[in-house]
Amino acid sequence: MVGRQLNWDQYASAWARLHGGFDPRSAAPPVRAWLRLAYHGGYVLGRLRVTPTAVTVVGVLLCFGVPLVAIRPQDGPFLGALLVLLASVADSLDGAVAVASNRTTRLGYVYDSVADRLGEAAWLVAFWLLGAPGALVAAGGALSWLHEYVRARATSAGMREIGAVTVGERPTRVVVALVGLLLAGLTGLIEPDLAAGTITMASAVWALLAGFGLGQLLAAVRGALINAS
Repeated sequence: MVGRQLNWDQYASAWARLHGGFDPRSAAPPVRAWLRLAYHGGYVLGRLRVTPTAVTVVGVLLCFGVPLVAIRPQDGPFLGALLVLLASVADSLDGAVAVASNRTTRLGYVYDSVADRLGEAAWLVAFWLLGAPGALVAAGGALSWLHEYVRARATSAGMREIGAVTVGERPTRVVVALVGLLLAGLTGLIEPDLAAGTITMASAVWALLAGFGLGQLLAAVRGALINAS
């Protein structure tokens, strides 16, 4: 349901309720600045009657474009990095539009989660096309998926908080994809064969952080559910 536009404090309180009680007003300065910027963007789009679903669809389409442009000679990885950046902005804005304009729905939350997983899969396909081993790419994707699956199941089982903010969260994946593509582009300009090695290293970093983050989350979930029982 469309409602009145929320101010920053109202938005922050609503955002916290939707994210396991994590209050953006108490976040680290860079995170707080990013979320406040998303709020202002969401506020403007809400006033323009842009729907959260429309922003989500745009974000997914941008992600699907990453593997299509990443394989272009010379500038492909740079274009892929640009699309990752734009998609991450859209990912922040769709939720911001929903919260700022009081249009949050449970179905929208599901759509957003599915869109995130599809987008990350597209980024990893770009890694594979640029030369990263398929097994390594698949491992990174599986570990990231498990991270989100475990949190969702733990919440269904009675965990009231997010469990833990791990090193393998969605923002980490965005950074690894963005930096990995940029570095692959730069090394590819020096020597084309170096791009594959660079993107392989980025894939390894993705998988390692996803694995470590999953371990952190499992430990937090165990503690939360034991205490809740």
